[in-house]
Order: sequence, then C-alpha cells, then structure tokens
Amino acid sequence: MALEDKERIIIPDEHGVEHLFEVLFTFDVDATGHSYVAVVPSETQEDEEVEVFAFRYEEKENEDDLTLFQIESDDEWDMVEEVLNTIVDEEELND
Repeated sequence: MALEDKERIIIPDEHGVEHLFEVLFTFDVDATGHSYVAVVPSETQEDEEVEVFAFRYEEKENEDDLTLFQIESDDEWDMVEEVLNTIVDEEELND
C-alpha cells in the first residue's frame, strides 16, 4: 500500500494539541470483543525509527468517529505486542 493510500487519524494529546497519525493496522480480539488500532506519527522520515502507539477503540454511531482508550493492563499490552511482533515478522518474510 502506498503511503498516500494509508488511513490517517487525528489524535489530540493531553493538552488538546491535535497530531496526525497513520494507521498501521487494526485488529479485533474475539475472546474479549475489543478492537485495537496501531498507529505511527505521520511526520516521520522513512529511514527514521518510529514509535508505534496502540489503543483499544470503539466505533461511534458515525463510523468516521472512534473513541480511543489507553491500554493500561500488562496482559492487554502483552497481547497487543504479540500481534505487533507477528505482523512485523510476516512483513519481513514478505520483503
């Protein structure tokens, strides 16, 4: 997928300043019924190491709106990291 084809979302920080992020992927966990999104800041350079942010989300009635929730439990973080690592490993095999 070309960079310009990636979905982007705006996430405000704790001070209300809005930041643009590119969505890497979303995934659902059937056992819990929760949905997750992994994003990176859109302003990064291609060769620059970037921090990946992950959130649990719920869609609002308007499908373009999401409510994001911080991931706070260690078990939830472990599960998200496992999915991230699996996707990164699969991408490296396909390169």
